[in-house]
Amino acid sequence: MTIITKLITCNKQLPQSLLLILLSLFASAAQASDLDGARLSVWFASPFVGLLLSIALLPLLLPKLWHQHFGKIAAGWGLMFILPCALQFGSEAVLLLISHTLFAEYFPFIILLSTLFVVAGGICVHGNLHGTPELNVFLLALGTALASIMGTTGAAMLMVRPLIRANDNRQHVQHVIVFFIFLVANAGGALTPLGDPPLFLGYLQGVDFLWTLKHLSAHTLFLCSSLLVIFYALDKYYFHHREEELPVRLDPTPDSAIRIEGKWNFALLALVVALVLMSGAWKPGVSFALFGVKLELQNVLRDVGLLLVLVISLKLVPDGAPAREGNEFSWAPISEVAKLFAAIFLTIIPVIAILKAGTSGAFSWVIHAVSDSQGQPINAMYFWASGVLSSFLDNAPTYLVFFNTAGGDASALMGPMAGTLAAISCGSVFMGAMSYIGNAPNMMVKSIAEQRGIAMPSFFAYMSWSCGILLPLFALMTLLFFK
Repeated sequence: MTIITKLITCNKQLPQSLLLILLSLFASAAQASDLDGARLSVWFASPFVGLLLSIALLPLLLPKLWHQHFGKIAAGWGLMFILPCALQFGSEAVLLLISHTLFAEYFPFIILLSTLFVVAGGICVHGNLHGTPELNVFLLALGTALASIMGTTGAAMLMVRPLIRANDNRQHVQHVIVFFIFLVANAGGALTPLGDPPLFLGYLQGVDFLWTLKHLSAHTLFLCSSLLVIFYALDKYYFHHREEELPVRLDPTPDSAIRIEGKWNFALLALVVALVLMSGAWKPGVSFALFGVKLELQNVLRDVGLLLVLVISLKLVPDGAPAREGNEFSWAPISEVAKLFAAIFLTIIPVIAILKAGTSGAFSWVIHAVSDSQGQPINAMYFWASGVLSSFLDNAPTYLVFFNTAGGDASALMGPMAGTLAAISCGSVFMGAMSYIGNAPNMMVKSIAEQRGIAMPSFFAYMSWSCGILLPLFALMTLLFFK
């Protein structure tokens, strides 16, 4: 059963009469107007802030409560936006906003993420190589390159286990996983909308598919090549000088030939790329309304095609198949993402509306902080502001917030304001590596490494790594690209 099917099945628990009422309200909301951000107080942003703080802090402070009830907590924050907003603006206006958010933004987002998750989870690399510094650099570089093709989550899940097996006879492995998080789980996803959720949200807002490749290549090359050079020097030091100080450790997985199970999924990955490219390049001018939301034909065909790819992948490599068992495939991570992002997409509605109001809105101070006295954007401020928030909050909504702070017009941001969009994109993607909670794959990689017996650094010890290595590189990037 797919994640989409599971989500739909949950709706059967609602009374049929309630569903009919909701459908009729959605249909009648077609003429409702958007929220006027100038009329919204700052308190309308509190559910969004509360949700992000819950995501950031509760897994650390109250892990049992969070893991058992995160869906209910997220739903509670969503209702804290919906109910007051309905009282002030009317149920029809709010329902139109919800339907637009779900059908135009959330469903395309979660469908792509689910498809990449399922397809990548059907590819398993068996066998083992000897974890020399040269091989480790190659594996990190390969994973970094794959991240922009199959997403940071997909590439991380594909590459982390082979990397761990290659180094399971070494004593010093912690730094290998830390750099894996820096590169594969974060920086490598900066070149396409498939790579990282923030960039796909930008694509849904109208940013061209190839814009990131054209405008972020230099930034990505600088950061990734710098990290690979630093890693090689560090890993070589550990390999040649520190390992020999310790007793020889028996290799639990001796070197063996590499073989790949689930190869058909590579063809499905190519189909995913083709479908996303199709939706951006083909403009037939055909659209239709669903619950008051205008949906374009090419986007509907893309999403239907992605769901078909997901189903085909499960048919070719079903649950329980050796490839998925080898990857320890589970629906839990994507189910959690689907629930949390449903609440994020809802609670961010008033935040975006207030930001679109510019200096007339309650967040006028944000506009002034990232703009000069003439009202022009300060790209360095956009880079660091989006980056700092992405370090501790989810980088996808952070990207949306600053995308709209900069005006929210994709044409302007790709043209005269290209430097600003590059700053927002780099900050959101790259600085997600600053903490374990900055990007979803970070925690997944940490969990897998600890299951394999690697003593990963604590939350703050990890940040000592990221602050010591990443912050100087980000400062150099500011001088090189965002002055």
